[in-house]
Amino acid sequence: MDHDIAAAESEAPARPAGASPSRRTVMTMLAGGAAAAAGLRPSAPALAQGYPDRPVKILVPFAAGGPTDIIARLVATKLSDNLGKQFYVENMGGAGGNIGMAAAARSAPDGTTVLLASPSLVINPTLFQKVAFDPIKDFVPITVVSDSPNVYFVHPSVPAKSLKELIDLIKASPKTYTYATGGTGTVGHLAVEFLKLSYGLEATHVPFRGSGPSLQSIIGGHNQIGCMTLGTVVGLLDKVRALAVTSKARFPSAPDIPTIAEVGFPGQESATWQGFLVPTGTPQPIVDVLYAEITKAMEAPGVRERLVELGFTPILNKPDEFAAQIRAEHDKWAKVIREAKIEGQ
Repeated sequence: MDHDIAAAESEAPARPAGASPSRRTVMTMLAGGAAAAAGLRPSAPALAQGYPDRPVKILVPFAAGGPTDIIARLVATKLSDNLGKQFYVENMGGAGGNIGMAAAARSAPDGTTVLLASPSLVINPTLFQKVAFDPIKDFVPITVVSDSPNVYFVHPSVPAKSLKELIDLIKASPKTYTYATGGTGTVGHLAVEFLKLSYGLEATHVPFRGSGPSLQSIIGGHNQIGCMTLGTVVGLLDKVRALAVTSKARFPSAPDIPTIAEVGFPGQESATWQGFLVPTGTPQPIVDVLYAEITKAMEAPGVRERLVELGFTPILNKPDEFAAQIRAEHDKWAKVIREAKIEGQ
């Protein structure tokens, strides 16, 4: 405002020496200066009117070929078609997603970099001693587009026919059973640790580099228990015994598997999700455009069906709902990590 007043005064016509400007003259100058300044600053709708005016990068903090990458490419294609500018996927894996998420946090807040994140966004800041991003302060949430529940399952040689029977077996023989996951700090790993903490269980974690090898270790009988995304297991349910899914409702592609609440363990729900975010400072009109267009892309024919094939449920929550989810899951998993004394590898 001080600058606006100075500009108005510098542009005012000269007056006779000793003359005082009238109130009307002063108000006219101020109004004119404000109007000129307003003309230099684009209004909020104008900020997004031409968006995007250049290619937009969807940053995936994992290697190509995984579920997050597949979903990113589905959405990128639709956004490119609908907005007339290229949306392209860049994979930046490493350090459990930390490298890519840190790069996204440091990106210019102008809508040209969009992050597609998973629960590692909220898990890693506690799992690792130091990360170069803050999931709450460094990002503006747009929407969660999908999630996949975990499924508890066992090798057929394990006598348990239900999750309750499995818990009873583990209690009766502490440290006898092993459970395999796709890695330390995955949602499947933390879900089992949460169950162990809740019910006083002792079982040994065997982490693998990816869900595929861990699933094969259970099918081969090298480990007895698994907790992984349903999409990982759904095509091999004839080779293992599924006990429960960690969603609130039964999953359409596996309707015979009961929910974890149905089998007597409410509050143990968990899921692996994919959500879009932009760096903090991105103008709200651009966030609004991205939310509207991502929603439109997800509702396009064939997209939802493809997600279900992959074992995911289409979600599309609102930005404020996603923000609340980030805070809640950050606190939940941080508590589990600390109490179970889990460290990133």
